[in-house]
Amino acid sequence: MRVSMKAVILAAGYGTRLQKDVAADISGDFAHLVGIAKPLLPVGSCALVTHWVRALSASNCVDSIYVVTNALYLAAFQQWASQFSNVKIVSDQTRSNSDRLGAVACLHLAVRHFKIEDHIVVIGGDTLFKEDFSLSKIDARFFELQAKCEDNCMILSYQCKDDETQKYGIVEVESDLRAKCMKEKPLPNETKSRRACPCFYMLSKKVLPLLDTFLEEKKNARIEEKDAPGNFVSWLIPRAPVYVYQISGRFDVGNLVSYRECDLYFKEKLHNTKTYMM
Repeated sequence: MRVSMKAVILAAGYGTRLQKDVAADISGDFAHLVGIAKPLLPVGSCALVTHWVRALSASNCVDSIYVVTNALYLAAFQQWASQFSNVKIVSDQTRSNSDRLGAVACLHLAVRHFKIEDHIVVIGGDTLFKEDFSLSKIDARFFELQAKCEDNCMILSYQCKDDETQKYGIVEVESDLRAKCMKEKPLPNETKSRRACPCFYMLSKKVLPLLDTFLEEKKNARIEEKDAPGNFVSWLIPRAPVYVYQISGRFDVGNLVSYRECDLYFKEKLHNTKTYMM
């Protein structure tokens, strides 16, 4: 009998860089993006986050999808979610970027609010992957690891260029692809690894109580130490087995340039939208 899994999509960011770019764009071609949360941006034929809901639902990897947003975008997400029977929304109650809780606290909020006691897949609401990405294959690999040890967790990585290490969390691995450590935005000479780690984590239900421990340790820390979800993964690696699954690449929608690149891929290069990410 398959153990159930939940998905938590982190969508409480304010997209400040993207909104600045949209406001500064004089072409007027992107005026329709003003005030739109990044996960709700149109990418190809639907909203960015809809690609995730369709793939997660069709692949039967999870039985529920929970989205954490903020009070500013709550109504928009509720309206979007009304078309799906397996999606539920929770707000972190913040209304500005300066008041944000941080991604780890948002994940913790979802676990508590929805009383999650199953394995979870954590997904960044502004992230999509290339067409060779397969939820079914990744799900199968996670449960292979689970069969060996119930504490096992899994993260993804892809090869980045030398000059890109300072943009991402970079994971270093053992020969069996178990993570040794993850360094947040290191200089190229601070690590030999070029394994960038996107926000897609498969966390064992056994490690969920460690969210409490992490946030208790960081309760007086700067928001930056609790914001990036990779900070929790970095903290987790010495405390639980975390394995790496290699993928070819991702789209990280941070500014207008990266949004246009992502949208163009889905409009012109995506071959099969019906099976995408499944």
